[in-house]
Amino acid sequence: MPCSLWKSRNSRDPKSSFRILVAHGGSPDGAGLRALKKMDLNEDEDVLAMLKGSQFCKIRSLKWQKVRFYRLQEDCMTVWFQRRFRHPKSHHIFSLQNIEAVRQGHQSEGLRRYGGAFPSGCCLTITFKGRRKNLDLAAVTEEEAQRWVRGLAKLRARLDAMSQREKLDHWIHGYLHQADSDHDSKMSFKEIKNLLQMVNVTMDDMYAQQLFKECDSSQNARLEGAEIEEFLRRLLKRPELEQIFCRYSGEDRVLSAAELLEFLHDQGEEGATMAHAQHLIHTYELNEKAKQHDLMMLDGFMMYLLSPEGAILDPTHQGVYQDMSQPLSHYFISSSHNTYLTQSQIGGASSTEAYVRAFAQGCRCVELDCWDGPDGEPVIYHGHTLTSKILFRDVIHVVRDHAFSQSPYPVILSLENHCGMEQQSTMAHYLRTILGNMLVTETLDGKIPKELPSPEQLKGKILVKAKKQNVHQKKEFQSDLPDEDKLLKVKSFTKRSKSSTLKLEESGLSYIEEEGQDEQVEESEEEEEETEAGNRNKETKRSSQISSELSDLVIYCCALKVEKLPRINPQPCWVPSFTELKARKFIKEDGNSFVRRNTYHLCRVYPWGFKMTSANYNPQEMWNGGCQLVALNFQTPGYEMDLNNGRFLVNGKCGYVLKPDFLRQKDTTFDPEHPGPPQTTLIIKVLTAQQLPKLNREKPNSIVDPLVWVEIYGVPRDCARKNTNYVLNNGFNPYWGETLKFTLRAPELALVRFVVKDYDAISSDDFVGQFTLPLCSLKQGYRHIHLYSEDGASLSPATLFVHIQIKNQ
Repeated sequence: MPCSLWKSRNSRDPKSSFRILVAHGGSPDGAGLRALKKMDLNEDEDVLAMLKGSQFCKIRSLKWQKVRFYRLQEDCMTVWFQRRFRHPKSHHIFSLQNIEAVRQGHQSEGLRRYGGAFPSGCCLTITFKGRRKNLDLAAVTEEEAQRWVRGLAKLRARLDAMSQREKLDHWIHGYLHQADSDHDSKMSFKEIKNLLQMVNVTMDDMYAQQLFKECDSSQNARLEGAEIEEFLRRLLKRPELEQIFCRYSGEDRVLSAAELLEFLHDQGEEGATMAHAQHLIHTYELNEKAKQHDLMMLDGFMMYLLSPEGAILDPTHQGVYQDMSQPLSHYFISSSHNTYLTQSQIGGASSTEAYVRAFAQGCRCVELDCWDGPDGEPVIYHGHTLTSKILFRDVIHVVRDHAFSQSPYPVILSLENHCGMEQQSTMAHYLRTILGNMLVTETLDGKIPKELPSPEQLKGKILVKAKKQNVHQKKEFQSDLPDEDKLLKVKSFTKRSKSSTLKLEESGLSYIEEEGQDEQVEESEEEEEETEAGNRNKETKRSSQISSELSDLVIYCCALKVEKLPRINPQPCWVPSFTELKARKFIKEDGNSFVRRNTYHLCRVYPWGFKMTSANYNPQEMWNGGCQLVALNFQTPGYEMDLNNGRFLVNGKCGYVLKPDFLRQKDTTFDPEHPGPPQTTLIIKVLTAQQLPKLNREKPNSIVDPLVWVEIYGVPRDCARKNTNYVLNNGFNPYWGETLKFTLRAPELALVRFVVKDYDAISSDDFVGQFTLPLCSLKQGYRHIHLYSEDGASLSPATLFVHIQIKNQ
């Protein structure tokens, strides 16, 4: 039954106002049924209902709640929606590939705030990859909401399971349906020309006409059925793959298992065996007879090269493959700065959803800027700015519910504490009661740690990084007490000495007392920024007082702010923090000393505070110095986040990546400014690209002129970028055949970024797609590179095809 709010919004039948849209959108036609059949969902009631469409209420605020009609497109890969009152700009679509998650009920910040008038069972939230806002919806009935939740889950699961060849077939037939303007399942030459523009290619009219005539076996100036399939087959031909196939298969144009094994060895897969070659044939060959005789045809060969096993990323590095039993300080750890922000740090919105997104991307260290709020409730926001505020309590609930959605390894809560003593105690209360056993409240063995525990030991655990009470503050606190209370306090501390908390205070933070005058320990990121601006205020002094309840929760991550590198021996539980400017200065002036210190304890780097737009810095510079917690603004796309995503693409995307040997040895001689002689030569031959996205869909005649940049990020002497020439008017299957060479001194640290751009002679080239990965996870030989958008969403079926060769000196 429709909920009461729907009835009040529509006194008529709730679907009557959209009857014209349903008639226009219609039930699944031939194209829709064909797509469903290919996805094995042609009899699924949920998906069939989605093809017919549903009416939802889109919810943005208490006042902004609008009726919308949503319908699954015939390609079964996109959703189309329209406003209640149609006008020229009312058509919108979004791709299932861009969906991060679907949640039913009041499971988003927006629905918890504004969706209370709708039953929880009628509500659902669609979250997207990248910066796109959540879509909060309320269905007419609970059954309809469940249909969409189940249907989207099935479609996304099937989409993930599709091979690259199936995605390509799905993609081209989707455009074919759009180009068939009169929907008669026949294609005129004009419609074929429109199809070519849609798929981002300009073809000479004479050649296109010749190709059309060759496929028009009925000679009626229309392609239909098998004629269309033949045209598409010719259009999708890959001459460069055919050439490679013929080189190994010989005149019979069939690969035996032995010939495939020879190809694998030439690819650099020295460990490949005859059994592995036979396994590939049985996995990717389409022809059953060929498969029975351990033979591979051209189509099977293409299927293999387009599969994850033929991709540039080593498939053995996609799962957790590294040793996870080493100390935390031996890992790069995916870290976020100002995690709560969705936009700029001056006037942007704060949201708990930003934490959900960060965790979904594998982030393991999130930041909470905590300030005194009304009614005794601490809040999180970017202090002294116009950013909105969210409750500390709500963020901790999100941490509990989402911290381990992507990775089981420990999460670090980096607290920037600006609260008074009372609300600090409130924060400690929420941390203990909401997180429960997840929260680390004492060392694992109850002793002073000589080194940090490992990610494996801390699975499913949450650490607090914050300032602790130092010895001086404890003395001040005790001196204000009567003698009897002092005695009780001493007895209390003696009792607690069996626990880890006091031991940490006595051992680790005595440094502040001993070296405070020389090293000038600072109190917070905010204070540092204000100091640089010459604008300290009273709140800074107040925040320097730490409540014992909050201090007791700081076990392995004692936050320190230092102006210069301390001269005393580092302690494992220290976590010094530096702006990007200071970290860069330390690396350049005394790189080896900085690297050595970062083998003992964690080190956090964050963006300079005066960047108005939440811009990021190059994280590679900090990884070169062994810094583990290199915090970036996850809400700001760009090459910096591409590098971060590339660094943590491997090892199961768990947010922890083992540092190279020379960044883990306490007596290392490595200095990123002086890395030594060249060790490795990387040779990349950029061959072709396939099905690049169209940048300007509003202009059918606008075709990209693609060129490829290959960029190396590593130690300063390894950094380089080189590019191919551009190909005019061809985003469908451009060919380059150009070779780019790079020399590397520290290949273990290097990241390789492949970027496709649209050449522009007048202004800067437009971004088309990219893919970034560590050099050590790059496979040699002929490889496909699956491209991603600026927001990190898949651009499937867009690929680059390259040949990789790595020579070690």
